[in-house]
Amino acid sequence: MNTASLTRRFRELLARPGIIRSLGAHDVFSALIMEQAGFQMVFLGGFGASASLLGLPDLNFLTMTEMADAVRRTTARIRVPIIADGDTGHGDLHNVARTIETFEAAGAAGIIIEDQVMPKRCGHFANKQVVSREEMLGRICTAVRARSNPDFTICARTDARAVNGLDDAIERVNRCGDAGADVVFIEAPQSVAELELIPKRVERPLLANMLTGGVTPILPVADLEQLGYKLAVAPIESLLVCARALRDLCAAWQAKGRVDDLATRAMSFGELNELLGAEKFMKVEDHE
Repeated sequence: MNTASLTRRFRELLARPGIIRSLGAHDVFSALIMEQAGFQMVFLGGFGASASLLGLPDLNFLTMTEMADAVRRTTARIRVPIIADGDTGHGDLHNVARTIETFEAAGAAGIIIEDQVMPKRCGHFANKQVVSREEMLGRICTAVRARSNPDFTICARTDARAVNGLDDAIERVNRCGDAGADVVFIEAPQSVAELELIPKRVERPLLANMLTGGVTPILPVADLEQLGYKLAVAPIESLLVCARALRDLCAAWQAKGRVDDLATRAMSFGELNELLGAEKFMKVEDHE
């Protein structure tokens, strides 16, 4: 499936009634599992990519080209839309434009651009800083102009809630929507009351980030839909689950010297090969 059809498919998802739910993938393997589980789109976040590719926290270690390569590898293997984390656009407005062009060429259906200062950090870490409203609007206007496909989705994220308060965060995303952002995202609301208030004061399609252990209360997807959110993302939970499972595996191997008894909690060898499409590739080889 070509990039244009995936961007169009995501636009169609946005236009349909109901909320879109997604998990955050941290590599191609996790994205493939999500696709086969029936998710209609996948979020590729900077936190998971930084952990998976570099073994480093979400503190701006990941470069634009490294993230674009992660997008390219993922879109080459799966056939559902990918919305990718573009951080701050990785520099000044020239770099914002280049980030949009590079992610679009890599096959992403959309990108998230935020208003943190460089170097940025995870939205649920302390001591964040944000740029002015005018600079944020400049990033979004530049992103909108830089896309070659009008269906490529621009999502504007603000981290201003923790820095300037909720009113400023709401004002920022509303102005970003007026500037052409297709989806908006207030990172890290701090209460259920704030989650309830935001859709009442924001007119554009809204993303809710349900990060386990973060500062935002976790609500069921059905409740978020009722409140008026259009997208719900569990951004790093695939990473959390994999990390715990691997630690358990390591502990079992060291303690007992065997791990085959973990089969009830693990995918079988046959299931893994089926997931990866091994038989299909071997049939090609057999016909050579």
